[in-house]
Amino acid sequence: MPNKLTRILYVEDEPDIRTIAKLALETLGGFTVALCSSGDEALQQAPAFQPQLILLDVMMPGKDGPSTLKMLRALPQFADTPVIFMTAKVQPGEIAGYKAIGAIDVIPKPFDPMTLSGQVQEIWSRCHD
Repeated sequence: MPNKLTRILYVEDEPDIRTIAKLALETLGGFTVALCSSGDEALQQAPAFQPQLILLDVMMPGKDGPSTLKMLRALPQFADTPVIFMTAKVQPGEIAGYKAIGAIDVIPKPFDPMTLSGQVQEIWSRCHD
């Protein structure tokens, strides 16, 4: 099954949230997770890590999630990499805006660590049927 999700790049500026998400995704989901604390770090790490999926915080200092997504999309190897935004800003208009710029879905924050990997897997499966 070539579409099995294994490698996730998670971009989040809040250290506690990064730690919890990595633990949840690796322990419960069995994923390999690379962490980045900023959009710039994501742009540096992504080419070497070659993520199959990118989880991207919206509100970050410096480059926010949408700016980071735009810059990742400019790199040919990430033109089609699925991106899920993770944010507390989940009004219907905001979600529509994230999807309009290329996100496949949005996971609301605060997220439940016990269900996070299942949510990610479900979104991935929906996009790879």
